[in-house]
Amino acid sequence: MNRNPHVAVVGATGAVGIEMIKTLEKRNFPAGKLTLLASARSVGKKLKYRGQELAVAELKKDSFGGIDIALFSAGGSISKEYAPAAAQAGCVVIDNSSAFRMDDRVPLVIPEINAADLKWHKGIIANPNCTTAITLIALYPLHAAFQCRRIFASSYQAVSGTGAKAITELERQVEQVVQRQPVTREVYPHQIAFNVLPHVDSFLPNGYTREEMKMENEGRKIMHHPTFRASVTCVRVPVYRAHSIAISAEFERPVTVEAALAVLRKAPGLDVIDNPAQSEYPLPLYLSGKYNCAVGRLRQDCALDNGLCFWVSGDQLLKGAALNAVQIAEELIK
Repeated sequence: MNRNPHVAVVGATGAVGIEMIKTLEKRNFPAGKLTLLASARSVGKKLKYRGQELAVAELKKDSFGGIDIALFSAGGSISKEYAPAAAQAGCVVIDNSSAFRMDDRVPLVIPEINAADLKWHKGIIANPNCTTAITLIALYPLHAAFQCRRIFASSYQAVSGTGAKAITELERQVEQVVQRQPVTREVYPHQIAFNVLPHVDSFLPNGYTREEMKMENEGRKIMHHPTFRASVTCVRVPVYRAHSIAISAEFERPVTVEAALAVLRKAPGLDVIDNPAQSEYPLPLYLSGKYNCAVGRLRQDCALDNGLCFWVSGDQLLKGAALNAVQIAEELIK
């Protein structure tokens, strides 16, 4: 891999694409050149990078000649159509969609956990689901120490996970409620302002949603743990940015809060904020825009054997998407 690679961001004008560009700049990623690609309607739009304005070009199947790394964030259908063409052109694709996550030929990577899996990529590398990524940053170090059997979890997912229109919808609905006007909705099936929706993604025949099943399926692949079990309820909450997850985990080995804290304080990409007596615990409001996730509210689970409860928050546009993709690119050029 070129030490100063030519990098492309596919879906450059979307929320995650913009975060990818910012993250490349903030982390001083040694890109020799940056190309911005998006659909025809975004062509010519200019985005800032390292003090310059770069024009967006149209994404085509022949867009990848000479490009070393392409960060994709344009949805699963776009990834399925263009990622193979990019890989065939000699470009390494880091894909943020769900298109290739469960493909046995494609590594699914969180660098703090399974960077070694990058060695067997064949031109495409998958980024995990945002809730999975934030959860595993805290769960995996505990699994490595105490061998996790299963988890029960509830997520508290920010509206920005749905996209820019959802942020606008929450802002508009808050204003409508305050002004005592009729509440209008376009993005969600119910009002999101001053409400929570136990519904993220589409429902499956088993009653879980696709988002809920990703935790078990992706967790097994990332942690190399084929018997990992996860029962999850994903909830959309009226928070602008950063997801949170409440987790009850059961381990094979005995675990204490003190032993768990000792493990978590050494874990990469994770801060411990655990001082409930002073009302100090991870909050999405303060994790927004931060690279690290944070864990707290640790306590012995009173319903599970060898059980531990904890709460983790993280910026889903960063560790759940853009940051993780850039970290994978950093690993590729090491």
